Amino acid sequence: MTLDADKLVSDFGIPGMRSGYEVNYCFGQQGPTGVVKETSLAELFHRYADILWDEGHHKYNVKAFIGELDEILLGARFSTFSQDLLDNLIGALRKRGNSNATINRKMAALSKLLRKAYKMGDVHSLPEFRRQKERAGRLRFLEADEEEALFREIGIRSDYFLQFSIFLVDSGARLGEAIGLKWNDIHEGRATFWITKSGRSRTVPLTARAKEVLNALANRSPGPFTAVDPQKYRAAWNAAKLDAGLGEEEDIVPHILRHTCASRLVRGGIDLRRVQMWLGHQTLTMTMRYAHLATHDLDMCVPVLERHLAS
Repeated sequence: MTLDADKLVSDFGIPGMRSGYEVNYCFGQQGPTGVVKETSLAELFHRYADILWDEGHHKYNVKAFIGELDEILLGARFSTFSQDLLDNLIGALRKRGNSNATINRKMAALSKLLRKAYKMGDVHSLPEFRRQKERAGRLRFLEADEEEALFREIGIRSDYFLQFSIFLVDSGARLGEAIGLKWNDIHEGRATFWITKSGRSRTVPLTARAKEVLNALANRSPGPFTAVDPQKYRAAWNAAKLDAGLGEEEDIVPHILRHTCASRLVRGGIDLRRVQMWLGHQTLTMTMRYAHLATHDLDMCVPVLERHLAS
C-alpha cells in the first residue's frame, strides 16, 4: 500500500507533496527494483536512541521531536530520505508555527538519527541539511534588584530551590549540569561538570555564596542537587516570578540564570574567550551573543575620535 500524498497535504499541511514519493514511501516490502528494506523514524529512534543520546532532558526533547516528525509522515516506512521530503517537513513545521530556531533543533535531531541509520545501512541516501537563519533575539538577563526580588519569592516556597538558584546564577551551569553534580566533582572550591550539552567536561571556580550553598547541603547524597525535580522547580519558579512582578516576561525562565552569569562576567571586564571557557560553549560564535555588553572595550575609541578637537 502506498502513502497517500494527497492526504499528507490535506491532513498535515505538507506543501508540494507529489505522487513521486510513492516510490520510496510505501508500506509494502516490494519496490521497483525488488525487495527494499524499509523503516520509520519511530523505529530508528527506538533502535539507536540509547546509542546516540544520554539519558536526560535533552533525550526527552529529542524523543518528542522525532515523534512529531514521524506523526507528520503518518508513521511511513522508507528506504531513502529525499531532499524534497526534508524540505516539505520543514515547510510543515513552519506551517505549525515553529520558529527557525525550533526547526533547527528538530532538524539537528533528525540529521543525527539519519546519519546513524545511513552508516548502519538502514537508509540508502541522505538529504543535505541546511541550517535555517535565526533572528538575533533580545538577550534577557536579571539585574541585581530583579534577582533579589525573584530569589526572595523562591525562598518563600523552598529553601532548597533558592540554594539551587544561587548556585546556577553564580556558576552559569545548566539545570541538568547542576543536578548531575556529585560531591566527588567538587574539589578545592571548584566544580567539574561532566554531564554537559557539548559532551565536554569543564571546571569552574566557585563564588563565596556558591560555596556556602554547598556547605549547607553537605548531608545530601550523592550530590547537592540530585534531589531537584526540574518540573517542580519550574513550577515554583513560575509562581515566584508572578509574585516578584516579573510575570509578564516570557524570557524569564530558569535558563536566564545562565545568561545572567555570562552577562556579569562580560560587563565586569572578562574577555569573551574566558567567558566561552566558563560556559563551555563549543565555539566563540555562541559566546558572541554577549559581546554587546562589553562596552568598556570601546571606551578607548572616544579619545581617538576626539584628537582632532585638540589640534
